[in-house]
Order: sequence, then structure tokens, then C-alpha cells
Amino acid sequence: MFFHKCNRTWQLVLLAGLVLPGIRQVCGIEIFTPSEVEAVNGTSVKLKCTFSSTHSVSLQSVTVSWSFRPLTGGTDESVFYYQETAYPPEDGRFKGHAVWSGDVTRKDASITLQEVLPTFNGTYICQVKNRPDVHGSNGETVLKVVDKASMSEITMLATAVGGACGVVLVLLGIFVAVRVCRRKHSENDFEMQTETTYEKKGPTVCSPAEAAHLMVVAKKKKEESSEDESDLSSDDDEEGCLDDDDYDDN
Repeated sequence: MFFHKCNRTWQLVLLAGLVLPGIRQVCGIEIFTPSEVEAVNGTSVKLKCTFSSTHSVSLQSVTVSWSFRPLTGGTDESVFYYQETAYPPEDGRFKGHAVWSGDVTRKDASITLQEVLPTFNGTYICQVKNRPDVHGSNGETVLKVVDKASMSEITMLATAVGGACGVVLVLLGIFVAVRVCRRKHSENDFEMQTETTYEKKGPTVCSPAEAAHLMVVAKKKKEESSEDESDLSSDDDEEGCLDDDDYDDN
């Protein structure tokens, strides 16, 4: 009896050792999707789906399938299929609306729904397989198609636009301030250079009006000097003549 229990225990341990590695190999797929997405009627919306796998990813090993479950229930409807290339739906409600927007090499299995309609309300299931990882939980996203954006989305959009405008205004203010500072600095440098040049040249530097005035003054002085010399020469002649008469008288 004892040996029978031991044999059975060893068999269970051996079986677990063989099975558990296999479970780790085939149950390595993890899929990540947002729980809920909202889109305005007639616009486009991206259904994000990313995954992780314990095995290396390649275009040949990965398959992606998207399906749709209406809010009212019923059977699932195929939305999109990908294996090495995209296979959009050729009929049904999603024909011409579902496009591939993922990249399996980056572990992205997202799709985009264009011009969504109210009939697109429901649950979207993303299933990814990367051989030999073929088992794992699926990702599910609930899409709500509304007539207009909710206040939260409007608030987020206004905040984003306001923040961008604020950044632009701050950058513009910095640019203008830098330009003004550079201009003032250039003007100050020019004034300092002008003053330095004037000090080096000294009194020889004058304006055209001052130069003309100095020329007139110099001319007048020259004329006065010439008149004085003429007067002196005349006096000398007279004195010379008197001396000659005096000699004659003697």
C-alpha cells in the first residue's frame, strides 16, 4: 500500500514536470486594451491593442483577429484579420470602415474605425497569437458612439490648445526680449565707440560750421597782421627820409 502511494506521487510529480514547461510556453500571450473608448458620430477612432509574448515576434508568427459583439448581444461578427498582411472585411457593417494601424514587430495590433456609426456601439475583442504562444486572455474594448464630444473631452482639448498657445506666447516674449536687449547693447557699444574716438582725436575734431568759423578768424588775423606790417614799413620809410634831410642840412 505504501509503495503504491509512493509510485503514484512520483508519477504526479513527473507528469507536472512535463506539463508545466509546456504551459509556460503556450500561455505567454498577454493583451492590453483600454476598457472603454468614446467617439463622435462620423469621425475616426483608433482601437488600441498591444501584446507581450515570451517568444520572439515576427511577421510570419503573429496573427491578429478583431471581432465585434453588439450591445444587444448575439453572435460575434468579424471586424478585421491580420497575418503577414491586412485582411479588411469584404462585407458586413465594417466594410470600408476598418483599417490596419498596428505594427506586429512592435507588438502593436491596433486598428482604426473610420466614419463610425451608431450601429458600431458594442464590444470589440482583440485576439493575438504568436506561435507557439497561442493561448491567453483576449483584450476587450467597449466603444460608445455619441453625437457630440463629452465635456471631459472638450475640456481636455481646450486645455491642450490653451497650453500650446501659452507656450507659443512665452517663447515669443522671450524672443522679443532677447532682440530688444541685443539692440540696446549694440546702441550702447556704438555710443561708447563714438565717445572714445572723439576723445582720441581731441580738439582737432570739429564740425564743418566750427571749421568755417576758425578759417574766417584765421583770415582776419592774417589780414590784421599784414596791415600792421604795412604800417611799420611806412614808418620806417619816413624815418629814413628825415635822416637824409638832416644829412643834407649839415
